[in-house]
Amino acid sequence: MKAETLWEAHHEHIRRFVDHKTHFHPDAEDIVQNVFMKAFARVDDVKDDLKIRAWLYQIARNCIVDHYRKQKRTGELPDQLCFSDEYEEPDLTEEAVAGLKNVIRLLPDKYREALELSELSEMSQKELSEHLGISYSGAKSRVQRGRKMIKDMMTSCCAIEADRYGNIIDYRVMQEEPRLKRS
Repeated sequence: MKAETLWEAHHEHIRRFVDHKTHFHPDAEDIVQNVFMKAFARVDDVKDDLKIRAWLYQIARNCIVDHYRKQKRTGELPDQLCFSDEYEEPDLTEEAVAGLKNVIRLLPDKYREALELSELSEMSQKELSEHLGISYSGAKSRVQRGRKMIKDMMTSCCAIEADRYGNIIDYRVMQEEPRLKRS
């Protein structure tokens, strides 16, 4: 991957991450520059392009820690500096949930009803089968097909990136209306 491509594709995400983690410290842009200098030097070592963003986040975490270490050799890291294993933007999840609520209404009735009862009302699939008067395997199939339809519609209109735990780390609406694939 070329340095310019890496910068263009990931600079904004890394800058927001560093700003968030350092509480908009005046040196945040310097830290971002260090992240990309280190990344440019080692980008050829990354074998899976799909993992570049996670790799950049790890470099950013390390650069933030290094920055604070250099700043105060004998002191502790500031209390306001918070680290977790994964970066989360709470508003992204809220935005994705709002998108999901808009998409679920576009499902065919039988799938929408099954998902609303099992996922939103937290009804077990066994209870769902009894409520709908269908077999247990039929209820499971209906929920699974509904989930797949939602995933297809969400990915048809949105760019969603999740970490290895399924937490949304990036969410962008690419077009206003999702497409429902008919099979």
